[in-house]
Amino acid sequence: MTLGQADFTFVTQMVRQRSSIDLQPGKEYLVESRLAPIARAVGENDLTGLISRLRRGDHELSEAVVDALTTNETSWFRDAHPFDAFTQHLLPEVLKSPTSRQVTVWSAACSSGQEAYSLSMLLLDWLQLHPGWTAKIVGTDISQKMVDRARAGRFSQLEINRGMRAAYLVKYFDQVGRDWILRQPVRELCRFEKGNLALPATNVPPCDIVFLRNVLIYFDVETKRTVLSHIRKVLRPGGFLVLGGAESTLNLDGAFQRMELGKAVVFRHNGGAA
Repeated sequence: MTLGQADFTFVTQMVRQRSSIDLQPGKEYLVESRLAPIARAVGENDLTGLISRLRRGDHELSEAVVDALTTNETSWFRDAHPFDAFTQHLLPEVLKSPTSRQVTVWSAACSSGQEAYSLSMLLLDWLQLHPGWTAKIVGTDISQKMVDRARAGRFSQLEINRGMRAAYLVKYFDQVGRDWILRQPVRELCRFEKGNLALPATNVPPCDIVFLRNVLIYFDVETKRTVLSHIRKVLRPGGFLVLGGAESTLNLDGAFQRMELGKAVVFRHNGGAA
């Protein structure tokens, strides 16, 4: 199934409008490969028929298309170093707070929940060593399908194989058939909501730490600045932003100070404006 230039432009503009994801020319094959299964599922023989339905305003179909073109790459304790920094550096810094005894973390673009639940398991260990403290994690994603999956807390063996630490599998999961279900203590720390990073954050409380990893790379410069401004408004002064290894706030938002913590790089909100 091939996609004409006019249809490609229509799809990329629709995706940009709904998700702010910037699909540049050269991504035609990616769009075609992601849309072909949807076309077959709805009984269309080619992508032209699918695009025609989108042009007529099929809302449910457009949601499926945007969802298919949103990258939901995730794994447990992905890349390890940011999670080491979380326990060895960021939580001890939060511990110094004179006014609060709660750690609040935002897992932005949380996909199916592996990042948020990885943080939850680490926090459960940490809370055992710091009585009197509480913690909560808010996960948001633009895809309602991913939010629903995260809320379910149910993962296949293939998903478990992608980074789950054996000790945590034994401690925090129950096997049901071929799937693994997270136990209640891990799930109780987490709440998942639908959210678009290009819009002001809703249902996200003031946070101490924000994980926004491997997301900015999909946005253009102005959208990156917009996303960072929205994060800055919910991240407490002195709080920490954790980005992907190839991402930075440099030349995007001057309110963040780059810090090297072991093998991880994080960005601290210095309390100022951009």
